[in-house]
Amino acid sequence: MKPGIHPAYGPVVFRDRAANYAFLTRSTMTSDKTIEWEDGNTYPVVDVEISHVSHPFYTGTARVLDTAGRVERFERRYGRHGAN
Repeated sequence: MKPGIHPAYGPVVFRDRAANYAFLTRSTMTSDKTIEWEDGNTYPVVDVEISHVSHPFYTGTARVLDTAGRVERFERRYGRHGAN
């Protein structure tokens, strides 16, 4: 890697305000806000709208569309074209 062209890569805390959940990872994102982590060190904190804790896909609250029912309802409403 060329020196001087890449952003600084270091520990950052991402905090999901909706779920009251935070996790420490490494990233190139920075922030002026800081937080004291469980290990006693202070890290920059980035607030996020949604994470794997609050996203419906990961929490199991996502709705599954009934595509077969929708096709049957369409065929009942408009009839089957091309059927002999």
